[in-house]
Amino acid sequence: MTGPGAAAHPGNDAEPTTRATRTTATGTGAGTRRAWPQAPAHRSTYEKWRPPQAGRATALHAGAWWLWALGLATAASRTTNPLLLGLLVGVAGYVVAARRTDAPWARSYGAFLKLGLFVIGLRLLFSMLLGSPVPGSHPLFTLPEIPLPAWAQGIRFGGRVTAEQLVFAFYDGLKLATLLVCVGAANALANPARLLKSLPAALYEAGVAVVVAMTFAPNMVADVVRLRTARRLRGRPTGGVKAILQIGLPVLEGALERSVAIAASMDARGYGRTAEVPPAVRHTTNALTLGGLIGMCAGTYGLLAAQGAAYGLPVLGAGAALAVAGLRLGGRRSVRTRYRPDRWGPRAWLVAGSGAAVAALLIHAGSVDPAALHPGVVPLVAPTLPLWPAAAILIGLLPAFVAPVPPKEASQ
Repeated sequence: MTGPGAAAHPGNDAEPTTRATRTTATGTGAGTRRAWPQAPAHRSTYEKWRPPQAGRATALHAGAWWLWALGLATAASRTTNPLLLGLLVGVAGYVVAARRTDAPWARSYGAFLKLGLFVIGLRLLFSMLLGSPVPGSHPLFTLPEIPLPAWAQGIRFGGRVTAEQLVFAFYDGLKLATLLVCVGAANALANPARLLKSLPAALYEAGVAVVVAMTFAPNMVADVVRLRTARRLRGRPTGGVKAILQIGLPVLEGALERSVAIAASMDARGYGRTAEVPPAVRHTTNALTLGGLIGMCAGTYGLLAAQGAAYGLPVLGAGAALAVAGLRLGGRRSVRTRYRPDRWGPRAWLVAGSGAAVAALLIHAGSVDPAALHPGVVPLVAPTLPLWPAAAILIGLLPAFVAPVPPKEASQ
């Protein structure tokens, strides 16, 4: 029972309604309220592990995106099955759509898709005009054949076009297009400036050149889109030779101004200045780095080749160890410091590991069931979708669920 003093209590209206209250009677009849402690809200497992908003402290390491994309590209190089290649393109496209920002380099993924379609069309055209070593028994049409001189024996221009040679050319072109799409996915997801910060000190000068080359194409695509939109708003045509020439001149002018600005900023920051090191250290660095790179190239070729998987991994590991030792010695020549380096956290391990898992499982599938990864052309058969290699490719979707979510105003 509450007394009349309860209604006049100054804290009654100010108490939150979510707290459980209890009324007790005192000797004077005045009511008092005691607030019971609120139980902590239960958080689900998804809320605990939900990817955070991308920021300076939570941004994913740029190298993780490249390792993920290179894993998908390695998987694409192990198969000519169009269903698996299409699944790889779909996985890369989904991750890009889920985790890319509005930055200029993130808008270049569509250009890589168009480049892949162009490569497929060009491969088919060359197959029809120059022929193919694949024999075929299903002729489609015959092109006029141009006789060539005797020194060009073995090469023909025109002639009969069969279904087998076109299917073989399509499989070959689709593999190359998938490799380009994987590289485009890494280019759309990884920040080139943050990738440059993560490079070893010995590779900083070469890394600047590579980053500038990587950002040239995305910025040029963004400039072309911006100028075409401006012409469309003014009611001017955006197609034709005249429009292309009028758009190309401002694009080249903007690229030149950007290059001059980059050169000026690099000179202001002391780019190219090195420290003095003994000649013996410099020669040892060159030998270790060059030998390590040669070993990595040989090991990579062994992993990609069908017969070199046995020696490819040991040679690749030895080459990587030599290259790392050379880069650490070469870092003594660089006098630059690194401000706020990106951290390689658990999410970066998951992103890079998903790409490596896709590559390893597809390599294993190629040794277990090569017929499923390479459908036959002679005789011509319809490709089938192998279940467990397809499930292995789906592991590449993991970055879409664990990588930090980019802010919508990333480009502002």
